[in-house]
Amino acid sequence: MKRRDFLKLSAAAALAGAVAACGAAPAASASSVQASSLTASSASSAASAASSAASASAQAAGSRTLVACYSATGNTAAVAGYIADATGADLFLVQPVDPYTDEELNYNDSGSRVSQEHADPALQTVELEATTPDGWADYDTVFVGYPIWWGQAGWPLNGFVTGNDFAGKRVIPFCTSASSGLGSSAQNLAQLAGSGDWQEGMRFRSSASAEDVAQWLAGLSL
Repeated sequence: MKRRDFLKLSAAAALAGAVAACGAAPAASASSVQASSLTASSASSAASAASSAASASAQAAGSRTLVACYSATGNTAAVAGYIADATGADLFLVQPVDPYTDEELNYNDSGSRVSQEHADPALQTVELEATTPDGWADYDTVFVGYPIWWGQAGWPLNGFVTGNDFAGKRVIPFCTSASSGLGSSAQNLAQLAGSGDWQEGMRFRSSASAEDVAQWLAGLSL
């Protein structure tokens, strides 16, 4: 998926209704953030500089980074895009063959698709358009993003996690949610994967900004 296609998809998805918690193949570009005050601008510049330095260092070392995510409403895809822009990573969007509609994502409706799947784990196996990104074996760092559904990672992501070998890869989870925390979601994904060096994850609010993401990245040893 080209970068422009990813952006179109993210914009369209952001118009969809949110599930209990809200939540890209390849392309990359640099981004900068303008803050509304001198203090915020200084913090943003420092974080962006740190992220750029980390990206340059990784590229010089010959490493490759991937940002893979499942995004139900576009929030997680937006954060994934910020990460890719700041680190020069490739993007991979985990897409169900049968995408969820607004009505199917209505967790307040016990008869909705997502509610029925939550009630019956046997229904949580979601067929994906693609499971393994091109050049998967060449990536040594993988960011894995998802929305929080009922305290756990949105289950459409499970097929990606179980369908790939994470051995030898550093895995950095991140999620988006209106209110719920990361909880045990990252630990459960690590157990599903059965391989890889899974790091402590990060939860972002549904309306997370590029500055929020840059500040987080500045604290990682990339």
